[in-house]
Amino acid sequence: MKLILSLCASLIAAPVLADPVVVFAAASLKEPIDALAAELGDVVVSYGGSGALARQVLHGAPADVVLLANDVWMQELQAADVVSDVADFASNSLVVIGPAGAADLAIADLSLALGADKLAMGFTQAVPAGIYGHAALASLSMWDDVAANVVEVDNVRAVLALVARGEVAFGITYATDAAVSDAVRVVARFDAGLHPPIRYTGGVVSGRTEATAFWAALQGAQGQSVLSNAGFLRSVAP
Repeated sequence: MKLILSLCASLIAAPVLADPVVVFAAASLKEPIDALAAELGDVVVSYGGSGALARQVLHGAPADVVLLANDVWMQELQAADVVSDVADFASNSLVVIGPAGAADLAIADLSLALGADKLAMGFTQAVPAGIYGHAALASLSMWDDVAANVVEVDNVRAVLALVARGEVAFGITYATDAAVSDAVRVVARFDAGLHPPIRYTGGVVSGRTEATAFWAALQGAQGQSVLSNAGFLRSVAP
């Protein structure tokens, strides 16, 4: 009986372990969000294209926090009352990357430089970097010149991988993506005025109050320092 009472007492005294916070994040955020998750602990992160992640959350995927690279998808989540406490937390710049040995390139010469080769981009209707890239090329009246050479993929890290492996001649990514691989280099940069502002926006999935500490940390000094160290820019939201 004493043994049984002792076991019962230990079970009552044992702390109940909280489930980890589940974060769905745009693929381009991998380095800073991994670093912040390691600092905070009890955080699990799933990365992907912002459009795909937003659709998964809309269909009930078990996310606690959603971090996207485009506010349009977040607006859809808000309209469906799926997220709350929404705010912008970072920005970025858009670049053209080539293999490590590639020469610098004038954006206006991109079509000529491509020739019969391929240009990798995120899906131009779903992946934010692809949306921004399409807008920039359209602003320069260059989209029709390169469209036949474009290979669309589901996130910016897939673009990075294709260029790094030499499977395409160039890719359009964020500057922060180019910085994580020695196999690629930035060959050209888009002027920020050529595309809509790059807005990384996040929010807490409705009812997931246990995730507010992570979201607050990302927006605060700790998270902003991690983002800055990874090359991200301050939010451009008004």
